[in-house]
Amino acid sequence: MTYLFLYVVGIILIWWTYRVGWLEALKTVVKVMVPSLLIVLFNIKAGRLLFKSPVVGLLSALPTSLFIFRGSLPLVSYINNWIERKSNNYDDSEVIDTDSIPLDD
Repeated sequence: MTYLFLYVVGIILIWWTYRVGWLEALKTVVKVMVPSLLIVLFNIKAGRLLFKSPVVGLLSALPTSLFIFRGSLPLVSYINNWIERKSNNYDDSEVIDTDSIPLDD
């Protein structure tokens, strides 16, 4: 069942990349994966607390996820800006600036 889920996710990622382009797809994947990985890592570390008292775990899961999501937004912005800078890295010295003049003049 896990392989089927990963297969469907892979097909959706390929389709999304084809539809919007690899740069926008990469930024969307970063926007989703970074907070998700941080939330999973936090829940792994806080797992002992969850198993000792499930009520506390259930009550604290949503607020901590929201805090981790909000806290990861600067990291996501930094990564997306880095991707954007790397993709727009061209030499300005080779660009020729021209003006257009209508044929009537």
